[in-house]
Amino acid sequence: MMKIYRGLHELPLDLGKTVVTIGNFDGVHCGHRWVIARVRERAATLGAKSVAITLDPHPARVLRPEQAPKLITPLPRKLELLAEAGLDATLVLPFSQEMSHTSAEDFARGVLHEALHAAEVHEGEDFRFGYRAESDVEGLSSLGQKLGFAVHAYHPLEVRGEAVSSSRIRKVLGAGDVSTARALLGTTFAIDSTPASGRGYGTKYAVPTINLAPYSELLPANGVYVTRLRIGREWFDGVTNIGNRPTFGADSFAVESHLFGFHSLDLSETTPLRMEFLKRLRDEMKFPNVDALRAQISADVARAQRWFRIDRAVMKTSHSAAVQVLPQEK
Repeated sequence: MMKIYRGLHELPLDLGKTVVTIGNFDGVHCGHRWVIARVRERAATLGAKSVAITLDPHPARVLRPEQAPKLITPLPRKLELLAEAGLDATLVLPFSQEMSHTSAEDFARGVLHEALHAAEVHEGEDFRFGYRAESDVEGLSSLGQKLGFAVHAYHPLEVRGEAVSSSRIRKVLGAGDVSTARALLGTTFAIDSTPASGRGYGTKYAVPTINLAPYSELLPANGVYVTRLRIGREWFDGVTNIGNRPTFGADSFAVESHLFGFHSLDLSETTPLRMEFLKRLRDEMKFPNVDALRAQISADVARAQRWFRIDRAVMKTSHSAAVQVLPQEK
């Protein structure tokens, strides 16, 4: 399992040699995973630990809070995805105004050389660090020559003809394009939440519609989506509306899901929920009356159920084909 160190003071004295990559890793997207795979390969070759360094909170939230982006992956989700990428450890450095004044040389010496005993550092070619982003990959390489670590720089990974980046993913999610977001992330876009408060949850909850608690980070554009929702440890297919529910008037924003195959279960306002966004069905609409809304919901449900049937048929066919090409045991 990946070790998580929340500050330099938590690093073990016997950590040993490391191969390091540094970044915000918002989304832990395909470009991040590509570099992490190289880090792991080099760590295995050198007999070292593969380590990511990330900052929390996001530096923009400290330095430019009015311009700070909403996160694709808040820290708990980001750490989960970094662990799935196979790293040995992640060092979470608490970011502050004071830390922002750390020079590039002090960071390279104190963190990479003295604390992590870095043998190699792997970064995207646009990487910058130090006070007021004073240094770049070339500067890092010069410091590495002085301190004893090598630096490997990477061109941006491209998907569908464009460089993969967190800002690009925010843009496509802002347009509701969860399919492209999935291609860029390398996994389905998901959010973690809890049930909305004030819904009258009892010991057993038997209604197949559930609202998520207010969520302050990045959501796809308002509209209707094919989704999957994990309640505790159980998954439910569904269709989800994100938006202001204009049919019911103003100030009624909600993330509301209608779940398929639902059964009564234990639910409280602290039950963990994870929602995966699989496909966008349509824009949010205002209906003349509740009957028209119900008719559209029925149509949305039918389209979502058809999507799940096709998806499972494709997955079954792909699995069968994969089994057929496996070498036969002798």
